[in-house]
Amino acid sequence: MTTGGTPFAPHTDADVAAMLEAVGVDDESELFDIPEEVAFDGDLDIEARGEPAVKSEVRRTFARNDDLTEFLGRGHYSHYVPSLVDHLSLRAEFLTSYTQYQPEITQGFLQALFEYQSLIVELTGLEIANCSMYDGATALGEAATLASRLRQISGDTVLIPEQLRDGKQSVLENYCDGADLVVETYPMDDGAADVDAIRDRIGEDVVAVYAENPTVRGVIQEELSAVGDLADEHDALFVYGTDPVAMALLEQPAALGVDVVVGEADALGLPTSFGMGLGLFATKEEYLRQVPGRLVGASDDDAGNRAYTLTLQTREQHIRKERATSNICTNQAWVALRAAMHAALLGPTGLVDLATDAVENAAELSDRIDELSGFQAPVHDRHHFREFLVRSDQPAAAIAGDLESNGYAVHVVDDHLLQVCVDDTNEAAMDGLVAAFEEVAR
Repeated sequence: MTTGGTPFAPHTDADVAAMLEAVGVDDESELFDIPEEVAFDGDLDIEARGEPAVKSEVRRTFARNDDLTEFLGRGHYSHYVPSLVDHLSLRAEFLTSYTQYQPEITQGFLQALFEYQSLIVELTGLEIANCSMYDGATALGEAATLASRLRQISGDTVLIPEQLRDGKQSVLENYCDGADLVVETYPMDDGAADVDAIRDRIGEDVVAVYAENPTVRGVIQEELSAVGDLADEHDALFVYGTDPVAMALLEQPAALGVDVVVGEADALGLPTSFGMGLGLFATKEEYLRQVPGRLVGASDDDAGNRAYTLTLQTREQHIRKERATSNICTNQAWVALRAAMHAALLGPTGLVDLATDAVENAAELSDRIDELSGFQAPVHDRHHFREFLVRSDQPAAAIAGDLESNGYAVHVVDDHLLQVCVDDTNEAAMDGLVAAFEEVAR
Protein backbone atom coordinates (compact mmCIF):
# COMPACT_ATOMS: atom_id res chain seq x y z
CA MET A 1 0.00 0.00 0.00
CA THR A 2 1.38 3.40 -0.89
CA THR A 3 1.61 6.29 1.50
CA GLY A 4 1.78 9.67 -0.07
CA GLY A 5 2.25 8.17 -3.54
CA THR A 6 5.35 7.09 -5.48
CA PRO A 7 6.64 8.02 -8.95
CA PHE A 8 5.44 4.61 -10.17
CA ALA A 9 2.01 4.36 -8.47
CA PRO A 10 1.06 7.96 -7.70
CA HIS A 11 -1.92 7.30 -5.46
CA THR A 12 -2.34 8.89 -2.07
CA ASP A 13 -4.01 7.07 0.79
CA ALA A 14 -7.13 9.10 0.08
CA ASP A 15 -7.04 8.02 -3.60
CA VAL A 16 -6.76 4.37 -2.59
CA ALA A 17 -9.56 4.67 -0.03
CA ALA A 18 -11.84 6.20 -2.67
CA MET A 19 -11.12 3.38 -5.13
CA LEU A 20 -11.71 0.70 -2.50
CA GLU A 21 -15.03 2.31 -1.58
CA ALA A 22 -16.01 2.44 -5.27
CA VAL A 23 -15.46 -1.31 -5.71
CA GLY A 24 -17.04 -2.15 -2.37
CA VAL A 25 -14.16 -3.60 -0.36
CA ASP A 26 -12.56 -2.47 2.87
CA ASP A 27 -8.99 -3.49 2.24
CA GLU A 28 -6.70 -3.99 -0.78
CA SER A 29 -6.01 -7.60 0.27
CA GLU A 30 -9.64 -8.46 -0.49
CA LEU A 31 -8.91 -7.91 -4.19
CA PHE A 32 -6.56 -10.89 -4.32
CA ASP A 33 -7.18 -14.60 -3.81
CA ILE A 34 -3.76 -15.92 -2.84
CA PRO A 35 -3.62 -19.43 -1.31
CA GLU A 36 -2.23 -19.37 2.23
CA GLU A 37 0.47 -21.91 1.40
CA VAL A 38 2.12 -19.53 -1.06
CA ALA A 39 1.19 -16.19 0.51
CA PHE A 40 3.95 -14.25 2.28
CA ASP A 41 2.92 -12.17 5.26
CA GLY A 42 6.21 -11.15 6.77
CA ASP A 43 8.89 -8.51 6.58
CA LEU A 44 11.18 -8.74 3.53
CA ASP A 45 13.98 -7.30 5.68
CA ILE A 46 15.43 -5.27 2.83
CA GLU A 47 17.41 -2.36 4.16
CA ALA A 48 16.76 0.94 2.41
CA ARG A 49 19.99 2.29 0.91
CA GLY A 50 20.94 5.25 -1.20
CA GLU A 51 22.23 5.08 -4.76
CA PRO A 52 25.96 5.46 -3.87
CA ALA A 53 25.75 2.57 -1.38
CA VAL A 54 24.00 0.33 -3.90
CA LYS A 55 26.58 1.12 -6.60
CA SER A 56 29.41 0.39 -4.19
CA GLU A 57 27.94 -2.99 -3.25
CA VAL A 58 27.39 -3.93 -6.91
CA ARG A 59 31.01 -3.03 -7.71
CA ARG A 60 32.22 -5.21 -4.81
CA THR A 61 30.04 -8.10 -6.05
CA PHE A 62 31.35 -7.78 -9.62
CA ALA A 63 34.92 -7.68 -8.32
CA ARG A 64 34.45 -11.21 -6.94
CA ASN A 65 34.10 -12.56 -10.51
CA ASP A 66 37.16 -14.28 -11.93
CA ASP A 67 38.70 -12.49 -14.91
CA LEU A 68 38.64 -15.44 -17.32
CA THR A 69 38.74 -15.73 -21.08
CA GLU A 70 35.70 -17.85 -21.94
CA PHE A 71 35.75 -20.75 -24.38
CA LEU A 72 32.37 -21.99 -23.16
CA GLY A 73 29.57 -22.09 -25.79
CA ARG A 74 26.98 -24.90 -25.41
CA GLY A 75 24.10 -22.66 -26.45
CA HIS A 76 25.58 -19.29 -25.48
CA TYR A 77 27.67 -17.70 -28.22
CA SER A 78 29.47 -14.40 -28.51
CA HIS A 79 30.18 -12.63 -31.75
CA TYR A 80 31.61 -9.15 -31.83
CA VAL A 81 28.72 -6.68 -31.82
CA PRO A 82 29.59 -3.40 -33.61
CA SER A 83 29.28 -0.36 -31.36
CA LEU A 84 26.82 1.11 -33.86
CA VAL A 85 24.28 -1.45 -32.62
CA ASP A 86 24.58 0.03 -29.11
CA HIS A 87 24.34 3.60 -30.32
CA LEU A 88 21.26 2.98 -32.45
CA SER A 89 19.39 0.57 -30.19
CA LEU A 90 19.86 2.79 -27.14
CA ARG A 91 18.07 5.70 -28.79
CA ALA A 92 15.06 6.79 -26.73
CA GLU A 93 12.55 5.85 -29.44
CA PHE A 94 13.72 2.23 -29.19
CA LEU A 95 14.71 1.79 -25.54
CA THR A 96 11.61 1.87 -23.37
CA SER A 97 10.28 -0.27 -20.58
CA TYR A 98 6.93 -0.57 -22.34
CA THR A 99 5.96 -2.67 -25.34
CA GLN A 100 7.47 -0.82 -28.26
CA TYR A 101 5.20 -1.91 -31.06
CA GLN A 102 1.82 -0.40 -30.42
CA PRO A 103 0.45 0.00 -33.97
CA GLU A 104 -0.74 3.55 -33.49
CA ILE A 105 2.57 5.01 -32.31
CA THR A 106 5.62 3.11 -33.51
CA GLN A 107 5.80 2.50 -37.22
CA GLY A 108 9.60 2.60 -36.97
CA PHE A 109 9.80 -0.23 -34.47
CA LEU A 110 7.22 -2.28 -36.35
CA GLN A 111 9.33 -1.91 -39.49
CA ALA A 112 12.42 -3.08 -37.57
CA LEU A 113 10.57 -6.21 -36.42
CA PHE A 114 9.31 -6.78 -39.96
CA GLU A 115 12.93 -6.63 -41.14
CA TYR A 116 13.90 -9.13 -38.42
CA GLN A 117 11.15 -11.50 -39.58
CA SER A 118 12.31 -11.06 -43.19
CA LEU A 119 15.87 -11.95 -42.18
CA ILE A 120 14.70 -15.18 -40.52
CA VAL A 121 12.50 -16.06 -43.52
CA GLU A 122 15.41 -15.55 -45.91
CA LEU A 123 17.77 -17.69 -43.82
CA THR A 124 15.34 -20.55 -43.19
CA GLY A 125 13.62 -20.64 -46.59
CA LEU A 126 10.28 -20.98 -44.79
CA GLU A 127 7.46 -18.53 -45.47
CA ILE A 128 6.54 -17.41 -41.94
CA ALA A 129 8.60 -16.11 -39.00
CA ASN A 130 7.21 -14.49 -35.87
CA CYS A 131 8.82 -11.42 -34.33
CA SER A 132 10.67 -13.50 -31.71
CA MET A 133 10.10 -15.52 -28.56
CA TYR A 134 11.80 -15.62 -25.17
CA ASP A 135 14.57 -18.06 -26.08
CA GLY A 136 15.31 -21.27 -27.97
CA ALA A 137 13.94 -23.51 -25.22
CA THR A 138 10.51 -21.84 -25.15
CA ALA A 139 10.45 -21.79 -28.97
CA LEU A 140 11.01 -25.57 -28.91
CA GLY A 141 8.18 -25.98 -26.41
CA GLU A 142 5.86 -23.96 -28.65
CA ALA A 143 6.90 -26.08 -31.65
CA ALA A 144 5.95 -29.26 -29.76
CA THR A 145 2.49 -27.97 -28.87
CA LEU A 146 2.03 -26.68 -32.44
CA ALA A 147 2.82 -30.19 -33.72
CA SER A 148 0.28 -31.65 -31.33
CA ARG A 149 -2.42 -29.33 -32.66
CA LEU A 150 -1.61 -30.06 -36.29
CA ARG A 151 -1.39 -33.82 -36.09
CA GLN A 152 -4.67 -35.36 -37.20
CA ILE A 153 -4.17 -38.60 -35.24
CA SER A 154 -3.84 -39.21 -31.52
CA GLY A 155 -0.06 -39.12 -31.22
CA ASP A 156 1.54 -37.84 -28.04
CA THR A 157 5.31 -38.31 -28.32
CA VAL A 158 8.01 -35.77 -29.11
CA LEU A 159 11.38 -37.29 -30.07
CA ILE A 160 14.48 -35.29 -29.14
CA PRO A 161 18.23 -36.06 -29.19
CA GLU A 162 19.70 -37.53 -26.02
CA GLN A 163 22.40 -34.84 -26.12
CA LEU A 164 20.77 -31.49 -25.50
CA ARG A 165 21.82 -28.24 -23.85
CA ASP A 166 21.34 -28.12 -20.09
CA GLY A 167 17.87 -26.87 -19.21
CA LYS A 168 16.35 -27.08 -22.69
CA GLN A 169 14.77 -30.49 -22.14
CA SER A 170 13.25 -29.48 -18.81
CA VAL A 171 11.59 -26.42 -20.40
CA LEU A 172 10.25 -28.66 -23.18
CA GLU A 173 8.92 -31.13 -20.62
CA ASN A 174 7.12 -28.34 -18.78
CA TYR A 175 5.37 -27.37 -22.03
CA CYS A 176 4.59 -30.99 -22.90
CA ASP A 177 3.25 -31.84 -19.46
CA GLY A 178 0.47 -29.29 -19.85
CA ALA A 179 -0.36 -30.54 -23.35
CA ASP A 180 -0.38 -34.24 -22.37
CA LEU A 181 2.66 -34.92 -24.54
CA VAL A 182 5.53 -37.26 -23.75
CA VAL A 183 9.18 -36.39 -24.38
CA GLU A 184 11.37 -39.29 -25.47
CA THR A 185 15.03 -39.23 -26.47
CA TYR A 186 16.73 -40.96 -29.39
CA PRO A 187 20.43 -41.96 -29.38
CA MET A 188 23.26 -40.12 -31.08
CA ASP A 189 25.89 -41.69 -33.34
CA ASP A 190 29.30 -40.06 -33.06
CA GLY A 191 27.74 -36.73 -32.09
CA ALA A 192 24.99 -36.75 -34.76
CA ALA A 193 21.43 -38.06 -34.87
CA ASP A 194 21.26 -41.86 -35.17
CA VAL A 195 18.96 -42.02 -38.19
CA ASP A 196 18.60 -45.80 -38.02
CA ALA A 197 17.47 -45.55 -34.39
CA ILE A 198 14.91 -42.90 -35.33
CA ARG A 199 13.69 -45.12 -38.19
CA ASP A 200 13.25 -48.02 -35.74
CA ARG A 201 11.43 -45.89 -33.17
CA ILE A 202 9.21 -43.54 -35.12
CA GLY A 203 5.57 -44.56 -35.43
CA GLU A 204 2.06 -43.20 -35.46
CA ASP A 205 2.38 -41.99 -31.87
CA VAL A 206 5.10 -39.47 -32.75
CA VAL A 207 3.94 -35.88 -33.35
CA ALA A 208 7.35 -34.28 -33.81
CA VAL A 209 11.01 -35.15 -34.31
CA TYR A 210 13.54 -32.56 -33.16
CA ALA A 211 17.13 -32.33 -34.42
CA GLU A 212 19.77 -29.63 -34.08
CA ASN A 213 22.35 -28.40 -36.52
CA PRO A 214 24.95 -27.80 -35.27
CA THR A 215 24.40 -30.05 -32.26
CA VAL A 216 25.09 -29.05 -28.68
CA ARG A 217 28.55 -30.58 -29.19
CA GLY A 218 29.17 -28.42 -32.25
CA VAL A 219 28.82 -31.26 -34.77
CA ILE A 220 27.50 -30.36 -38.22
CA GLN A 221 24.96 -33.04 -39.13
CA GLU A 222 24.90 -34.34 -42.71
CA GLU A 223 21.89 -36.67 -42.89
CA LEU A 224 19.10 -34.46 -41.70
CA SER A 225 17.08 -34.74 -44.92
CA ALA A 226 16.65 -38.43 -43.98
CA VAL A 227 15.18 -37.34 -40.64
CA GLY A 228 12.82 -35.02 -42.52
CA ASP A 229 11.74 -37.86 -44.79
CA LEU A 230 11.04 -40.14 -41.81
CA ALA A 231 8.99 -37.47 -40.08
CA ASP A 232 7.01 -36.77 -43.25
CA GLU A 233 6.30 -40.48 -43.84
CA HIS A 234 4.74 -40.71 -40.40
CA ASP A 235 2.87 -37.39 -40.46
CA ALA A 236 5.11 -36.00 -37.75
CA LEU A 237 6.54 -32.49 -37.87
CA PHE A 238 10.28 -32.07 -38.37
CA VAL A 239 11.47 -29.42 -35.91
CA TYR A 240 14.97 -28.06 -36.50
CA GLY A 241 17.13 -26.19 -33.99
CA THR A 242 19.82 -23.78 -35.17
CA ASP A 243 20.91 -20.11 -35.10
CA PRO A 244 21.12 -17.36 -37.73
CA VAL A 245 24.93 -17.44 -38.06
CA ALA A 246 24.98 -21.20 -38.68
CA MET A 247 22.15 -20.90 -41.21
CA ALA A 248 24.25 -18.50 -43.26
CA LEU A 249 26.55 -21.40 -44.13
CA LEU A 250 24.62 -24.65 -43.67
CA GLU A 251 22.02 -26.05 -46.05
CA GLN A 252 18.79 -24.08 -45.88
CA PRO A 253 16.32 -25.79 -43.49
CA ALA A 254 13.46 -25.67 -46.04
CA ALA A 255 15.55 -27.79 -48.41
CA LEU A 256 15.82 -30.47 -45.70
CA GLY A 257 12.04 -30.82 -45.38
CA VAL A 258 11.92 -28.88 -42.12
CA ASP A 259 8.46 -27.87 -40.89
CA VAL A 260 9.48 -25.62 -37.99
CA VAL A 261 12.78 -23.86 -37.27
CA VAL A 262 13.49 -22.84 -33.68
CA GLY A 263 16.63 -21.72 -31.92
CA GLU A 264 18.60 -18.89 -30.41
CA ALA A 265 18.87 -15.76 -32.53
CA ASP A 266 20.87 -13.90 -29.88
CA ALA A 267 24.09 -15.09 -31.50
CA LEU A 268 23.62 -11.75 -33.26
CA GLY A 269 23.24 -8.43 -31.48
CA LEU A 270 24.02 -9.47 -27.92
CA PRO A 271 27.12 -10.38 -25.97
CA THR A 272 26.99 -13.68 -24.08
CA SER A 273 24.35 -13.13 -21.44
CA PHE A 274 23.78 -16.60 -19.94
CA GLY A 275 20.17 -15.71 -19.32
CA MET A 276 18.56 -13.30 -21.75
CA GLY A 277 17.78 -15.00 -25.04
CA LEU A 278 16.08 -14.37 -28.34
CA GLY A 279 14.00 -17.27 -29.56
CA LEU A 280 13.49 -17.61 -33.28
CA PHE A 281 10.45 -19.36 -34.69
CA ALA A 282 9.73 -19.95 -38.40
CA THR A 283 7.39 -22.32 -40.17
CA LYS A 284 5.38 -22.96 -43.32
CA GLU A 285 2.63 -20.63 -44.48
CA GLU A 286 0.04 -23.39 -44.17
CA TYR A 287 0.56 -23.30 -40.40
CA LEU A 288 0.13 -19.51 -40.21
CA ARG A 289 -2.83 -19.48 -37.83
CA GLN A 290 -1.12 -21.89 -35.45
CA VAL A 291 2.00 -19.75 -34.98
CA PRO A 292 2.57 -18.60 -31.37
CA GLY A 293 3.51 -15.05 -30.47
CA ARG A 294 3.10 -12.10 -32.81
CA LEU A 295 3.62 -11.37 -36.47
CA VAL A 296 4.19 -7.94 -37.97
CA GLY A 297 2.72 -7.46 -41.44
CA ALA A 298 3.21 -4.81 -44.13
CA SER A 299 0.41 -3.14 -46.06
CA ASP A 300 -0.66 0.28 -47.40
CA ASP A 301 -2.66 2.91 -45.54
CA ASP A 302 -5.56 4.93 -46.95
CA ALA A 303 -3.14 7.35 -48.59
CA GLY A 304 -1.17 4.56 -50.24
CA ASN A 305 1.79 4.83 -47.87
CA ARG A 306 3.68 1.76 -46.71
CA ALA A 307 2.31 0.81 -43.28
CA TYR A 308 3.22 -1.85 -40.70
CA THR A 309 0.93 -3.40 -38.13
CA LEU A 310 0.63 -6.40 -35.85
CA THR A 311 -1.13 -8.84 -38.15
CA LEU A 312 -1.72 -11.94 -36.04
CA GLN A 313 -1.70 -12.45 -32.29
CA THR A 314 -3.26 -15.81 -31.54
CA ARG A 315 -2.57 -15.61 -27.83
CA GLU A 316 -5.15 -15.71 -25.09
CA GLN A 317 -4.79 -12.02 -24.29
CA HIS A 318 -6.36 -11.17 -27.65
CA ILE A 319 -8.63 -14.08 -28.55
CA ARG A 320 -10.72 -16.61 -26.65
CA LYS A 321 -8.60 -18.79 -24.38
CA GLU A 322 -9.96 -21.96 -25.98
CA ARG A 323 -8.73 -20.85 -29.40
CA ALA A 324 -5.38 -19.40 -28.32
CA THR A 325 -2.29 -21.15 -29.65
CA SER A 326 -0.09 -19.92 -26.82
CA ASN A 327 -0.18 -18.01 -23.58
CA ILE A 328 3.17 -16.37 -24.30
CA CYS A 329 2.66 -12.73 -23.36
CA THR A 330 5.28 -10.78 -25.22
CA ASN A 331 8.38 -11.14 -27.36
CA GLN A 332 11.96 -9.96 -27.29
CA ALA A 333 11.34 -6.90 -29.42
CA TRP A 334 14.40 -4.87 -28.43
CA VAL A 335 16.72 -7.88 -28.66
CA ALA A 336 15.29 -8.74 -32.08
CA LEU A 337 15.94 -5.15 -33.10
CA ARG A 338 19.60 -5.54 -32.13
CA ALA A 339 19.88 -8.84 -34.01
CA ALA A 340 18.42 -7.24 -37.14
CA MET A 341 20.82 -4.29 -36.83
CA HIS A 342 23.81 -6.60 -36.42
CA ALA A 343 22.78 -8.70 -39.43
CA ALA A 344 22.25 -5.59 -41.56
CA LEU A 345 25.70 -4.28 -40.64
CA LEU A 346 27.31 -7.62 -41.53
CA GLY A 347 25.38 -7.96 -44.78
CA PRO A 348 25.09 -11.32 -46.60
CA THR A 349 28.83 -11.61 -47.25
CA GLY A 350 29.79 -10.65 -43.69
CA LEU A 351 27.38 -13.18 -42.24
CA VAL A 352 28.81 -15.97 -44.40
CA ASP A 353 32.37 -14.91 -43.48
CA LEU A 354 31.47 -15.07 -39.78
CA ALA A 355 30.04 -18.57 -40.20
CA THR A 356 33.05 -19.72 -42.24
CA ASP A 357 35.39 -18.50 -39.49
CA ALA A 358 33.34 -20.53 -36.97
CA VAL A 359 34.17 -23.72 -38.90
CA GLU A 360 37.80 -22.90 -39.67
CA ASN A 361 38.70 -21.69 -36.17
CA ALA A 362 37.15 -24.79 -34.58
CA ALA A 363 39.14 -27.03 -36.95
CA GLU A 364 42.41 -25.18 -36.29
CA LEU A 365 42.03 -25.14 -32.50
CA SER A 366 41.00 -28.79 -32.26
CA ASP A 367 43.96 -29.82 -34.44
CA ARG A 368 46.39 -27.92 -32.25
CA ILE A 369 45.01 -29.43 -29.03
CA ASP A 370 45.03 -32.88 -30.64
CA GLU A 371 48.78 -32.56 -31.19
CA LEU A 372 49.35 -32.27 -27.43
CA SER A 373 50.14 -35.36 -25.38
CA GLY A 374 47.18 -36.63 -23.37
CA PHE A 375 44.43 -35.02 -25.45
CA GLN A 376 42.25 -36.09 -28.38
CA ALA A 377 40.31 -33.49 -30.35
CA PRO A 378 37.78 -33.40 -31.80
CA VAL A 379 36.26 -36.47 -30.18
CA HIS A 380 33.66 -36.75 -32.95
CA ASP A 381 35.26 -37.30 -36.36
CA ARG A 382 33.03 -34.78 -38.13
CA HIS A 383 32.96 -31.13 -39.20
CA HIS A 384 32.34 -28.74 -36.33
CA PHE A 385 30.81 -25.30 -35.93
CA ARG A 386 32.34 -23.09 -33.22
CA GLU A 387 32.83 -25.91 -30.67
CA PHE A 388 34.08 -29.43 -30.18
CA LEU A 389 34.83 -32.02 -27.51
CA VAL A 390 38.28 -32.79 -26.12
CA ARG A 391 39.04 -36.14 -24.49
CA SER A 392 41.59 -35.96 -21.69
CA ASP A 393 43.62 -38.79 -20.18
CA GLN A 394 43.40 -36.98 -16.86
CA PRO A 395 40.14 -36.14 -15.03
CA ALA A 396 38.36 -33.42 -16.98
CA ALA A 397 37.39 -31.46 -13.88
CA ALA A 398 41.03 -31.24 -12.80
CA ILE A 399 42.09 -30.09 -16.28
CA ALA A 400 39.34 -27.44 -16.33
CA GLY A 401 40.40 -26.26 -12.88
CA ASP A 402 44.03 -25.94 -13.98
CA LEU A 403 42.97 -24.10 -17.15
CA GLU A 404 40.95 -21.75 -14.97
CA SER A 405 44.03 -21.06 -12.90
CA ASN A 406 45.70 -20.04 -16.16
CA GLY A 407 42.81 -17.69 -17.00
CA TYR A 408 40.64 -19.82 -19.33
CA ALA A 409 37.14 -21.25 -18.85
CA VAL A 410 35.94 -24.40 -20.65
CA HIS A 411 33.04 -26.76 -20.03
CA VAL A 412 33.36 -30.11 -18.26
CA VAL A 413 31.05 -32.60 -20.03
CA ASP A 414 31.89 -35.78 -18.09
CA ASP A 415 34.80 -37.47 -16.30
CA HIS A 416 37.16 -37.21 -19.28
CA LEU A 417 35.40 -34.90 -21.74
CA LEU A 418 35.83 -31.14 -22.05
CA GLN A 419 34.07 -28.81 -24.49
CA VAL A 420 35.75 -25.83 -26.12
CA CYS A 421 34.06 -23.07 -28.14
CA VAL A 422 35.94 -20.56 -30.29
CA ASP A 423 34.49 -17.53 -32.03
CA ASP A 424 35.59 -14.11 -33.23
CA THR A 425 35.62 -12.71 -29.66
CA ASN A 426 38.16 -15.17 -28.27
CA GLU A 427 40.07 -16.35 -31.36
CA ALA A 428 42.93 -14.01 -30.45
CA ALA A 429 43.37 -16.04 -27.25
CA MET A 430 43.72 -19.39 -29.04
CA ASP A 431 47.52 -19.39 -28.67
CA GLY A 432 47.20 -18.80 -24.95
CA LEU A 433 44.62 -21.56 -24.53
CA VAL A 434 46.78 -24.07 -26.40
CA ALA A 435 49.78 -23.10 -24.26
CA ALA A 436 47.64 -23.54 -21.14
CA PHE A 437 46.53 -27.03 -22.30
CA GLU A 438 50.20 -27.90 -22.85
CA GLU A 439 51.11 -26.58 -19.41
CA VAL A 440 48.40 -28.47 -17.52
CA ALA A 441 49.20 -31.72 -19.36
CA ARG A 442 52.72 -31.88 -17.87
